[in-house]
Amino acid sequence: MEIDMARKKGQTYTAKQKTKVVLELLKEEKTINQLSTEFNVTAKTIQNWKKQFLENADKAFETDDTKANAKELERLKEENDALAKTLGRTTVERDWAVGKLESLDLSNKKILVDSKLTITKTRQCELIGVSRSSLYYTPKPLSDVNLQILNKMDEIYTDNSEYGYRMIHQELLEEGYSIGKDRVLKYMGVLGIQAIYPTKKRLTSIKHPEHKIHDYLLKPYWTKNGRTKSVYVPNASEVWSGDITYIRVTGGFMYLAAVIDWHTRAILAYKISNTMDATLATDVLQEALSRYPKPKIFNSDQGSQYTSYEHTKILKDHNIQISMNGRGRSIDNIMIERFFRTLKHSNIYISDYQNIKELKEGIKRYIHKYNFKRFHSSIGYQKPMNYYLKSIGNVA
Repeated sequence: MEIDMARKKGQTYTAKQKTKVVLELLKEEKTINQLSTEFNVTAKTIQNWKKQFLENADKAFETDDTKANAKELERLKEENDALAKTLGRTTVERDWAVGKLESLDLSNKKILVDSKLTITKTRQCELIGVSRSSLYYTPKPLSDVNLQILNKMDEIYTDNSEYGYRMIHQELLEEGYSIGKDRVLKYMGVLGIQAIYPTKKRLTSIKHPEHKIHDYLLKPYWTKNGRTKSVYVPNASEVWSGDITYIRVTGGFMYLAAVIDWHTRAILAYKISNTMDATLATDVLQEALSRYPKPKIFNSDQGSQYTSYEHTKILKDHNIQISMNGRGRSIDNIMIERFFRTLKHSNIYISDYQNIKELKEGIKRYIHKYNFKRFHSSIGYQKPMNYYLKSIGNVA
């Protein structure tokens, strides 16, 4: 029997309901916008459930010993809770708030409100700093108009990657869209884009405050015309670059992560997902490392997907040097930026993919063509993957 996910005032989701949503997400047959509409849950909440689900997946295979330890911990917790109650209501409220509020966003804070506690909901809201009315807010999915704006912004940025939010905003106004600058900034975060040139404008690449930002290790030089900079990488599998881009599909959008070899321009691995998180970046990196010789350097932007503990640990475990774009300089990762631009103009914008299956099949065909059949002028009109395999000593 299907689970009714329609949310009523004050209703919380059961573990079974959350699992149902996450399993649908992991199938990657629908966009996160479609799932948000279907289950009446915000995209942010679904992403949080996915993260919690994956972090606790190993518990399904716990041994009897670990289960016994868990029971003992639960028993000790019950004893501790009983002692806490003797300290009085003020201490309970303080411990409850301190223990729950660390590093939580608004959606997670709202989840903490528990009707079973002796503390009233009103008091709980005061302690965690949210309004009581926000508990009953019904999320609204992205409308067709908003998706049109996202798609138009993607086109504008692809053709004018030097544009910041003010220029994109002006272009949208000329196209007849009614939108404010603040919403343009918000949507740039959804798209994962920012102007490619150094700028003092507000950055839209989402960074994590606790993640380390590594130095940019690729050394640019002035080209013969004296006006532009470039980076010379003499060998295959010397420098890899990774990035994530927005991909449109009818009714929503997906994200494409890819790894490119800087010298040969070959796409070594890619993945399409309905969420832009650390798992997307790490899956693509691990796939590339399982197939090809590791690089000396891996370069990316400063987004949280690439500065995450999981991603940097993989690089460190393989003794790969970590390089990250300078502040506000996605031009430092220009090779993969150019590939994404080519992909969108040659495939995405002219294909009008109707569903996720069509999108995945279309991208697969295009990347195979790009790697094995399409001449690339910057590598002497060779074909990227054939050139890469020849460079590392494999038969093309």
